[in-house]
Amino acid sequence: MGVLEGRVACITGSTRSIGRGIAEAFVAEGAKVVINGRSEEKGQRALKEMDAGDQVIFVAGDAKSREDCERLIDTTVSHFGKIDIMVPNSGGGDNYAPLHEFTDEAMQDAFVWSFWHVFWCNRRALQYMIPQKWGRIMNMSSLEGKMGKPVVSSYVASKHAINGLTKSVAREVGTLGITVNALCPGGIETDMMRDIGPGAAEAMGITYQGLIDQFASESAIKRLNTVEDVGAVAVLLASDAGAGITGSLISIDGGTSPY
Repeated sequence: MGVLEGRVACITGSTRSIGRGIAEAFVAEGAKVVINGRSEEKGQRALKEMDAGDQVIFVAGDAKSREDCERLIDTTVSHFGKIDIMVPNSGGGDNYAPLHEFTDEAMQDAFVWSFWHVFWCNRRALQYMIPQKWGRIMNMSSLEGKMGKPVVSSYVASKHAINGLTKSVAREVGTLGITVNALCPGGIETDMMRDIGPGAAEAMGITYQGLIDQFASESAIKRLNTVEDVGAVAVLLASDAGAGITGSLISIDGGTSPY
């Protein structure tokens, strides 16, 4: 039996990249998992590739929509009977500019995608976890949630907000068998990184390969982390062994962040 046998997890933005890696790690440890993304085609492809039978279902939805986030969690409960583990993983940044050139709309979009979706998922999941007195929430933050970086102020600010929310909610539910932590990965060359990385690199005045090399050189291990590294930490936090870890901002960045 795996360490997550009998548990039910819901992960937003999980048809690829980090979210997919976490989903696969949970499945390997026996959990039933609901994966999510905007594209029905990509979702069905992910189910086929994961080949986990009725252990995994896909629910389409947009993390920028409160209604979709709440429906996703409600569907998890209606299909599998409960929700034990919530991972609001969706989010990112595709607006790159120095702050004096940044628009209100670009900043708002970043917060809806990253921070607001985390808030909606935390709130709905807790409405189910509090009565059952057990739960694990892992909010997807970032290395940039602990430090600044030029031309990505909206992404950095939204991740700092996630970290603050995580610490506050952990204090609210700490006596109820529920832990709330934030995962803070460093540079990982995922599909999403390959999609949005070139734009960030251009705004920073470097090449995409230069950006990848910079992530590696800034770390203690001199290489990028992997989605498997993140999945392994998520499994620990989701298991009974993670019961004493809450309100933490857990770096998975090869020793890059200053704290």
